Amino acid sequence: MESAIEARGLTKVYNGGTKALEGVDLRVSPGEVFAFLGPNGSGKTTLMRILTTQFRPTSGEARAFGLDVVKSGAEVRKMIGYVPQETSVWADISGSENLLIYSKIYGVPAGLREERIRDAITSMGLEEVAGRMVKTYSGGMVRRLEIACALLVKPKILFLDEPTIGLDPSARKAVWENLTSFKRERGTTIFFNTHYMDEADLYSDEIAIINRGRIVKSGTARELKHSLRSEILQFHSNLDPSSQGIDEEVLRVVRDLPFVRDAVLCGSRLDVFVEEGETALPLVMEALRAGGVSLERISAARPTLDDVFLRYAGTLSFGRGRG
Repeated sequence: MESAIEARGLTKVYNGGTKALEGVDLRVSPGEVFAFLGPNGSGKTTLMRILTTQFRPTSGEARAFGLDVVKSGAEVRKMIGYVPQETSVWADISGSENLLIYSKIYGVPAGLREERIRDAITSMGLEEVAGRMVKTYSGGMVRRLEIACALLVKPKILFLDEPTIGLDPSARKAVWENLTSFKRERGTTIFFNTHYMDEADLYSDEIAIINRGRIVKSGTARELKHSLRSEILQFHSNLDPSSQGIDEEVLRVVRDLPFVRDAVLCGSRLDVFVEEGETALPLVMEALRAGGVSLERISAARPTLDDVFLRYAGTLSFGRGRG
């Protein structure tokens, strides 16, 4: 089966020598919802901009439904929709007027514009607000309008860069309900970057984690969680505000203990990934006490996608910025 997206040995080096991507191999099947996760500066947005023909790779190749994104950029752009992180609609006109402008920008034939605009409005649930000025919209409505604009070309692939960043949970849910419905009806491939692990967990068919320009792990959410093959013991320390926290020497001792696979600091909480919880628990407690760590409470948990991300990317420190 032909891939919707395929990248081989993709590398991008910016002027000054900064390497954003280093030998990325990737395959996305048609009709799949693909989540791309990574900390800021890991290469997420750079990859998306190459796949959407905005950047040229330094080396390697990328294809969309068999078309080279560099050699056949014009043809690729006709089959994709792209929604950037930044606001991309005008606030001082209505939603419908924004869609009309974008239909002209995208070259939608005049005879098809009215139908395409109506379909886009319906797909993103904007029927009741399409005639209103965009400056009266909520954040969630603005994002749905931006996605509606990208749907005007009836894309085979829809690229979304942080589609719900800054939205409250109800607005995020509304965006994804509309996207899921659209994907089900049209069979569109969706490729999105996100910092929200729950979105990747709930809505994606496949996930890839990138760190420092390299894909470090990929699979379904279930496969990624299972890959940890461990229980998680969570040790909550009662640290003095002036304390430097659990130091590296204590971490090293814990990581070297029998039955311990890894240990990751999350603020004042230490997550320890273990093979056998009952056997490892007293060993870890003794190591922490010997290291002068005062424990407030201990809990156990099954691996989540957050834990997977911590394990393979090593951080949950997020914020806006070029990825």
